[in-house]
Amino acid sequence: MLQYPQDRQCPFQPSGAYQPLGAEGSLHRVELWNDETAWLVTGHATARALLSDPRVSADRTRPDFPVVLPRFEAEIFKPLALIGIDPPRHKAHRELLAAHFGLKQARAQRDEITALAHSLIDAIEAKGAPADLLADYALPIPSAVISRLLGVPYEDHAFFESASAALLQATSAAGAEEAGRTLFDYLDRLVTAERAEPTHRGLITVLAGAIGDGPDADVTHEDAVRIALTLLLGGHDTTAQMITLGVVTLLAHPEALAAIRADRDLLPAAVDELLRMVSVTDLSGVRVADADIEIDGAAIRAGEGLIFSSSMANRDPAVWPEPYELDFLRERKDPKASGRRHLTFGYGIHQCLGQNLARLELEIAFDVLFTRLPDLALETPSDALPYRSGGTMQGVHALPVVW
Repeated sequence: MLQYPQDRQCPFQPSGAYQPLGAEGSLHRVELWNDETAWLVTGHATARALLSDPRVSADRTRPDFPVVLPRFEAEIFKPLALIGIDPPRHKAHRELLAAHFGLKQARAQRDEITALAHSLIDAIEAKGAPADLLADYALPIPSAVISRLLGVPYEDHAFFESASAALLQATSAAGAEEAGRTLFDYLDRLVTAERAEPTHRGLITVLAGAIGDGPDADVTHEDAVRIALTLLLGGHDTTAQMITLGVVTLLAHPEALAAIRADRDLLPAAVDELLRMVSVTDLSGVRVADADIEIDGAAIRAGEGLIFSSSMANRDPAVWPEPYELDFLRERKDPKASGRRHLTFGYGIHQCLGQNLARLELEIAFDVLFTRLPDLALETPSDALPYRSGGTMQGVHALPVVW
């Protein structure tokens, strides 16, 4: 039985151990680190059907919920706000925030994010080559944006970036709990202060103002802190790593990079094709079956775990011809094969709340970077880069570049 997860051999392709699965059906039994087994969902249509099926649960506090990695045994992940709870509480929490993450709200930040990107390139040029594109560019953009959106002081960015990385890369439950608890306590202090004296400076104010009385309130104090934690984690690390791996992917595909340089109208499609190709989180959800489910010839039993492989579902040949190829013209050739159909942001009621903002950040980051530094290149070969390993969150520890 295949062990899950497996490290990638190429930064923008799934593990070679996963790739044969695409021809073997849409559901596969896999073994986890703790000898438990789960279903790995690799088919696009099957993943969408199950992710929107009310008979599957996202509740990470359940004893039968699959623990994909040791760090997810930590109490800090139980529950994981927004993406790790079920209705009706999930609906109440999402509705509280949805209006702040719409397309209009994201687009209103374009000028500010663009100015930030240019200022970072100014600093990179002033310092001179080589530069660490992760530390000097890819990370500061989403960190500054989520700080402003949440109302978290940006002067604390070194702390929350370091603690977030420690949490997301922890190899044990104890390590994850230690890193996660420092973040929780930090945000707890901000929410507590906001309740006492509102500053009206971000979503921390919204969350603090929504806290009700008693443990049965739609939003408790702990809920507010956990929601802030989820937004902070999801709002900077994954976007930063998507920028870095997107750059690695573009530099490995010079014809694709030339296409967006020649036609900037391709940028939105390019961003979604990169999201499809890179699949930075490598999975688009973890669930547990609440009831017996028959689908695609498989009998899923109540209590069995489901792991949704975005990297493989995003390469389903039934949706994308030549799915392992990077093609920014897919949508122009066939709207049904649009890269936007990817599952990198999930699907159903738990899909990523910040996807509009993430797309905008990526579009601006790539546009400004390759406009300002047209001769950008990796300082070392891509196979020698310090990649993250041993988990489902793809990325690099640093991205040294020259120009």
